[in-house]
Amino acid sequence: MFHIIFTCVLVMIGMLGFVTCADPTNSKSESSTEPFGASSSSGEAPVRNYTYEVVNTYPHDSGAYTQGLMIEGEKVFEGTGLRGRSSLRKVDLQTGSVEQIHHLSSSIFGEGIVVYDNKILQLSWTSRIGFIYNKDTFEQLRSVTYPTEGWGITYDGTQFIISDGTANLYFRDKITFEEIDRVTVRDDQGKVTRLNELEYVKGEIYANVWQSDRIARINPANGRVVGWIDLAGLLPPEDHSSTVDVLNGIAYDSVKNRLFVTGKLWPKLFEIKLIEQ
Repeated sequence: MFHIIFTCVLVMIGMLGFVTCADPTNSKSESSTEPFGASSSSGEAPVRNYTYEVVNTYPHDSGAYTQGLMIEGEKVFEGTGLRGRSSLRKVDLQTGSVEQIHHLSSSIFGEGIVVYDNKILQLSWTSRIGFIYNKDTFEQLRSVTYPTEGWGITYDGTQFIISDGTANLYFRDKITFEEIDRVTVRDDQGKVTRLNELEYVKGEIYANVWQSDRIARINPANGRVVGWIDLAGLLPPEDHSSTVDVLNGIAYDSVKNRLFVTGKLWPKLFEIKLIEQ
């Protein structure tokens, strides 16, 4: 009996010693400036969770099946989907009016878009063809092909980053469109699949997760999810209808530091501010 009691005392002392000797700098506060994806004492930085505050609300074409979204100044570039209804369009942010539109062939299901070097690249879903346009005139300059489905696309200033509805993100050369690299996106629960529309924001990839109200914030170097944005309840109940579809569409204005989101067939587009929980 004495041996058992003595052993228990030693274990308790050891546990107390571990607690009192732990380095307090290993814990992260909300004001921490440690970069996303950096290692902590547990091997990975904790995943951060965010909710939102609506800053501004703008009209959005409720007939637009949003697949890609970009913003430059007060103009929104939008790629829409559905066969026979797919388009590339330029829209006035304040009024929601379509100022310019290019209709895709009825056989093409349009997907994500990206603006780069005064051009626009628009993906297609299962046709595995991307269309490159002059940004000002929407004249098609050339096309590119790829071996997977096309869902979302963004640009980090050097290369394209593309999703295909799986957990993979593909990095492609902006000139040759050859694959350079790929990462598999994971959070602390495992692979994150159904990655859809993408946006490059301050060194991270923001990704809509299809059929959810969440946006993943992803470290492009390793595919690690460093944050989750929960946009549940963003579209007010009075704006819901039988035609309203899922959240999809992220646009970031790097000049004014504004973040915009919308959804497929949504009547509104929202500027939001992220709030860490």
